[in-house]
Amino acid sequence: MYEVRVEADFAAAHFLSDFHGKCERLHGHNYRVLAHARGTELDNGGMLIDFGILKGALREVCATLDHSNLNDVDEFAGNPSAERIARYIFNAIQTGWPQLPLYAVDVYETPTSRARYFGGTDS
Repeated sequence: MYEVRVEADFAAAHFLSDFHGKCERLHGHNYRVLAHARGTELDNGGMLIDFGILKGALREVCATLDHSNLNDVDEFAGNPSAERIARYIFNAIQTGWPQLPLYAVDVYETPTSRARYFGGTDS
C-alpha cells in the first residue's frame, strides 16, 4: 500500500451554534489541511499520483473557503466544526477529481488539534 500526502491552508471565521463556551462567539483560525491518497498500484513513472494534481485539487477547494465566514456555508448547518470541514473538503475533492485515490482529509484548527474524515458511505 502506498500513501501520499499534500497540504494547504486557509484562514476563515466561524462560530459553533451548539457549543457552550468561548467558541460560540465569532472567531477565526488559520486552518491547515492535509489530503491523503492511497493505493496499491503505481503508474509507469513509479508514482501513485502526481503531487501537483492532488495539491492543486486541495488548494482549489481551500480557496473557496479562504477569508470567509464558514457559518455561511449551507453544508455546515450552522456548526462548521473541524469534522464537518474535513468531510466537506473530502467530498469536494472527490466530486471534482474522482480519479484521485483520496483516502482521508485532516483539518487542523490549531497545531495540536485536528479532525480527520475518511471516505465512506457517510457523505
